[in-house]
Amino acid sequence: MSDTADLGCRNLRWALALLDGLAEGGLRRLVVSPGSRSTPLVLAGQHHPAIEIQVVLDERSAAFFALGLARASDRPVGLVCTSGSALGHWMPAVMEASQSEIPLILLSADRPPELRGWGANQTLDQSRLFGGYAREFHDPGPAEEGSAALKTIRALGTRAVAVSQASWPGPVHINLPFREPLVPRADCEPLRLAIPACSSPCAEPESDIPIPKSVREMASHLTGRGLICCGPGIWSRQAAEALWRCAERLGVPVLCDPLSGLRFGPGPEHRIARYDSLLRDPATAETLRPDWVLRFGRVPVSKTLLTWLTDLPTYLVDPGAGWSDPNHDVRRRVQADPGAVCRRIADSDPSPADSGWLAAWIRAETDLDASIDAYLAKSPWCEAQLIRDLLAALPSGEGLLCANSMPIRQIDTWSGTRPAPLHLFGNRGTSGIDGQTSTLAGLNAGGVPTTALLGDLSFLHDLSGLPLLRGLDRPCILINNGGGRIFDYLPQHGLPDFERLWRTPIDVDLASLTRSFGIVHRLVEDAEGFRQALSRSMAGDEDEAGIIEVRLDGDLSRRIHRDFWSRISG
Repeated sequence: MSDTADLGCRNLRWALALLDGLAEGGLRRLVVSPGSRSTPLVLAGQHHPAIEIQVVLDERSAAFFALGLARASDRPVGLVCTSGSALGHWMPAVMEASQSEIPLILLSADRPPELRGWGANQTLDQSRLFGGYAREFHDPGPAEEGSAALKTIRALGTRAVAVSQASWPGPVHINLPFREPLVPRADCEPLRLAIPACSSPCAEPESDIPIPKSVREMASHLTGRGLICCGPGIWSRQAAEALWRCAERLGVPVLCDPLSGLRFGPGPEHRIARYDSLLRDPATAETLRPDWVLRFGRVPVSKTLLTWLTDLPTYLVDPGAGWSDPNHDVRRRVQADPGAVCRRIADSDPSPADSGWLAAWIRAETDLDASIDAYLAKSPWCEAQLIRDLLAALPSGEGLLCANSMPIRQIDTWSGTRPAPLHLFGNRGTSGIDGQTSTLAGLNAGGVPTTALLGDLSFLHDLSGLPLLRGLDRPCILINNGGGRIFDYLPQHGLPDFERLWRTPIDVDLASLTRSFGIVHRLVEDAEGFRQALSRSMAGDEDEAGIIEVRLDGDLSRRIHRDFWSRISG
């Protein structure tokens, strides 16, 4: 039989060679949404011994599932869809993956070149659809036969994985046009493949980015009263230890964003988490204002902090290609590994700030901790006490996914620190409302038992992710406070028709909704009910943890937050 005679067999072998290159680079999971034109890729995934397939019906949900899976497993994850509008539904997750530097391999099936631009059904221009959000785009053309062609497409798979995990990680898009037939004949013999030798993420050096000579020059400016600000990012244990030592040698505090990965777990007393509240007091904000700022990671969650940092000489360390400087205050940007930079600065014999500088920060943090304890002991139950109970209950080393808008900001305000490690996740690259339940499912599938803290609108925005929550042994906590309460704290509050146009409450029976998907639902309205529901869901009293719906009075919550901020601002 000639390979040329069986185009279906040629398609399969071509797709198998591509997947083999991806697998060699470390890819192990394909998230597939059903379709016809993508059949060769799906068949290849079935044949490859190192690839596991997860089917998710809705492409948008599939993409956010893959996002969570890649983040938790620390591996690139492949996405497969058919031609036409299907890959357009990936866009929100691709944008998030690009901004948050998460490796995704986008495998879009396409119609062959002779059908493009001729009005063929389900055919559109899929080239470079994701623009600058993809680190690379490739369209190798229709499947070819022969050893040289298979070598080339396999090399493309290896390259895609390498690029997705390079110094600026992110999505890589490969568009794959397939000619029919898409299903091979019964006598087709696929390529013989072996499981790649590296069956777990291969060991990598901490960074292959050299330490620029400019680090020494930058370090010369870090004298006197400064501070280190760590925004969303990832710190290894070794890098975190280098950070703490660097700050100690400089005699400065380290302001830790909740998504920096530095608030939870062992840490020194100069780790500061209460800055969002501290800086609401004008006198304190003036007293603690530094001479310079050394920043790591992306922009912090706290707008209060970001505004306070305006006009301060700032030095940014970023191993990727981004330029995180919305205030336009960065004097020097160093593209290097954060841990290595911290070690270099610590070893450079820096001139530390006077002892009173760091002592003032530590004293302010300690005093505010005590004030918060006293205030919440007398305050009506709201998100603040819920967050404290939640953080106390989550086992060491597990995960918590926080939705955008209010949940992540309330975590920022009320979480403080804790000695037990916790992986805090949030889709803050684009700060979208979409894909939360799908991301939660992906995080759990990636090997990190993860609880979610979502608002009612973010939950309802991702209903296609609900089937993925069945069987999870960690709960999705849903704060139902009547719509988009973030606008209660913004200038839009009080505008005409505010309720309908901004807060947008949706009257849905969440118990009936979730149970229709076969998901356990628990409703709570007070502290004791929440603790009991959380304990039951974490203990596995049911086949799954399910949904914990927490009904809160949004107006009361706003009054509590406003009253607390008023008290601490003097």
